[in-house]
Amino acid sequence: MKRFTIAAIALCAATGAIAQSDQAGSHNPAVKDSSVHHVAAPVKGRNSFTEDQAKGRIAKAGYTGLTELKKNDDGVWQGMATKGGKSVMVMLDYKGNVTSH
Repeated sequence: MKRFTIAAIALCAATGAIAQSDQAGSHNPAVKDSSVHHVAAPVKGRNSFTEDQAKGRIAKAGYTGLTELKKNDDGVWQGMATKGGKSVMVMLDYKGNVTSH
């Protein structure tokens, strides 16, 4: 009976370790991501970026000469900027995604 109990405990311990190792590579979107993502359309939502942070994020995406930067009613920072020699409207959503039109 003692051997059976020890074997059962060892099996449970090994199973728990295997289950935990499967989670090690999981993705947690709540973790701060400093990379700039380009998406087709900005996501509406409460934006916590300050104006200076928005300017930095847009500059990091390769835009220069940013003017008229304002947060709209959808929580999206938008302004005019230049990229690739073209003047475009650039937008930054609350997730840090940059889009231009």
